[in-house]
Amino acid sequence: MQCHFVTLFPEMVMGAVSHSILARAQAANLASFHTTNPRDFATDKHRSVDDEPYGGGPGMVMMASTIAAAVDSLALPEGTPVVLLDPAAPLFTQRDAVRLSRHSQIVLVCGHYEGVDERVRTQIATEAFSIGDFVLTGGELPALMVADAIVRLLPGVLGDPASHEDDSHSDGLLGFPLYTRPLEFRGEKVPAVLTSGHHGEIAKWRRQQSLIRTRVLRPDLFCKAGLTKGDVDLLYSEPAHSESLQSGEGAMSHE
Repeated sequence: MQCHFVTLFPEMVMGAVSHSILARAQAANLASFHTTNPRDFATDKHRSVDDEPYGGGPGMVMMASTIAAAVDSLALPEGTPVVLLDPAAPLFTQRDAVRLSRHSQIVLVCGHYEGVDERVRTQIATEAFSIGDFVLTGGELPALMVADAIVRLLPGVLGDPASHEDDSHSDGLLGFPLYTRPLEFRGEKVPAVLTSGHHGEIAKWRRQQSLIRTRVLRPDLFCKAGLTKGDVDLLYSEPAHSESLQSGEGAMSHE
């Protein structure tokens, strides 16, 4: 996948993608990251990319012309997503990440100043996303978050192909709690079911915890989740972490 960032701050973007999973994906030729600066397409002596808003008001607005020239310079294949990162847009979700990961190229347009000319949204971008109900100085951080969410889904990027299957939001629910050694930390023990060796009970516990966590922390997601009768039964049953499981046959050692 080729991931293009249209940004006034290419150093900020390229510095971020040179670490962790994104860097590994690039080293393995599974993804590549490129920046295009709208300022390079400015036509006046000041290399202007913004101007005062029509109708008055505070701040400056990024011009559509320089952004359009930057995107046009990429000579994109037909159907390439051009994504505008904007707080006045639908929330980016895991479902969007999965869909966008199926493309060979993607463009992420990073706004700045007070915002971008609306004609970027109506004529240049194919879609727009927000990453939350808050406002940042620019679109670079949201664009990097979107890129990370997409690239980690590409085949071969994560060491274990199943690593993202239990991610939060992969099935519309928040993820279950995770634990590792030591068995006890500051008086809090790992739930007994997780050391029991009973894989069926572990799966039930994890599903139950996802359901409970989503209902409590994100009731908006819970209302939209496609629950089964089994999920409802799990939700209203006793927590599946009886101490008797830890002493059962096949329990795992944590010495």
